[in-house]
Parts: sequence; C-alpha cells; structure tokens
Amino acid sequence: MLVSASRRTDIPAFYGRWLMGRLRAGFCEVANPFNAAQVSRVSLAPADVEAIVFWTRDPRPLLPHLAEIRAMGHEPFFLFTLMDNPRELDPRCPGPDVSVPAFAALAETLPGRVAWRYDPLVLTSKTPPDWHRAVFERLCARLAGLTDRVIVSLVEPYRKIAGRMRALAEAGFPPLPVDEAQTVSLLADLRDMAAARGLRLAACCQPEAFEAAGIAASRCIDPDWIASRTGRRRAAAKDPHQRPRCGCAPSKDIGAYDRCLFGCRYCYATSNFERARANYGRHDPDATAL
Repeated sequence: MLVSASRRTDIPAFYGRWLMGRLRAGFCEVANPFNAAQVSRVSLAPADVEAIVFWTRDPRPLLPHLAEIRAMGHEPFFLFTLMDNPRELDPRCPGPDVSVPAFAALAETLPGRVAWRYDPLVLTSKTPPDWHRAVFERLCARLAGLTDRVIVSLVEPYRKIAGRMRALAEAGFPPLPVDEAQTVSLLADLRDMAAARGLRLAACCQPEAFEAAGIAASRCIDPDWIASRTGRRRAAAKDPHQRPRCGCAPSKDIGAYDRCLFGCRYCYATSNFERARANYGRHDPDATAL
C-alpha cells in the first residue's frame, strides 16, 4: 500500500505531531470525506506501507523527525509545491527565501526523493504567461541540482473556488481567457527552461494537446520513481478515485479536507477558510483521526 499524506491538507506543515503519533502507534483512522460516519482504519505498520508520499508547501516542521521515520522502516517521498505567487493568491505560503533553503535541506536528507511542484499555474492579468516564465526560470536556477523533476498543472475551475476567483477578479486579478495555443507554448517554454537546468518537466492531468506538444504526463504518486529508490516493484495501475487523466498509482490518503491554514485562493481542498481555521483549533494531535 502507498500512503498519501495528503492531497487533502498539508500534514507536514500543520499536523506533524499527529502524524508522528500515528506512525508510532502503527495505524490511523480516516473518515470518508463524503460520509463522516464512515471511518476506516489504515495500517501504518512499515510492513504494510511501501512508501509515504508527502504533499507540502512547508516541510520544515517534519524535518527533525525524518531520521525517526526512516528508522521505523518507512520510505518517505516528498512532492514539494514551491512558487512565488503574489500574496493575493497565496496569502500565507512561505516565499522562496524560506522555501528554497527548506527544499535544499530536504533534498540533502532524502536525495532523489523530492519532486518540485510548480502547481497550479493561475493565469490572471497580473500573472500572465510571461510572468510565469520569468518566475519559473528564477526558481529553476535556485533548485538546479536539488531535484530532477518538476510537475506543473493548470488551475482547475472547481465550483467551490468560483466565488474566491470572482473576488480576485474584483481585486484586480481577473483570470485570462483559456487559450490552448498560448498554454501549450507556455508549458513548452517551461519544459525547455527546466531541461536546461537538468530537470524533467511533466504536466499533471494535462489535456491531450500537451502530449502532442511533447510535454510528458505526470504521475505524481509514481510507482516507477518509488521503485527506483526502494527496490520494491509494484504493478502499474491507475488510482480509480482520482480525475480521469490522473496517472497516479493507487494510494490511501490519510488527510482530511478543510484543515489547511495557508489560504491559497485557488485551493480545491479547502471550501471555507473559516471552517479550516476552526477545525485546526479543534484538532487533537493525540486523536486517531486527523
């Protein structure tokens, strides 16, 4: 079993104490996000877990615990989202001057096990394609040698974020009309910038047009990547619970929605920021479920 920690909230940034307690206990409980009364028990015993894939914007709280996690017999991997968006889009995320040293520390501790996510691309009047080209090139220069892969995607127009995007437009960040040719051109340029720094760019859940332009499809929870580091081969399969074009391997997510405090305006995992703060305030780090 692969464990995802987590698509639903940033466990390394906000719930490290809970995570370590559950790893030491050897299990956690996870409520069905669509039926809170349905709770499943998930083994976190190293014998049952092939790898733990962490999704984060700030791994620093978890860094002191990585040696213990490895000593338990676990195989950690990180998908590290690192961008430099305006505060109107990412009001509380660490900026590159904090995130790049954290990335370097993580990459030194877990060489070959950290992937960079420049994700999602939010195209607005103040963050147009050329803005992303300039930011991405700067970040590529700073992350060169720390990872060999970068994953990008386009922001998904989920219904739960529509109101926030309208508010952004009123604040001077109107979204740009979707133009497939310009988007493919942007991603092709990012691909070439990445390649010049020794990074392989792949697009998460991208349309077929990106593949036609030579932009590889990403498998964020990638069994080949994991096997190359752990030596544990598994049958290639697609997670049936993800979006149709998602290539990720099946995994068990141990997180919960409406728990993240970063407040990214385009976040699909937080439907209400006040609810997320209230849930965080009620969080019991000794509970079996997040």
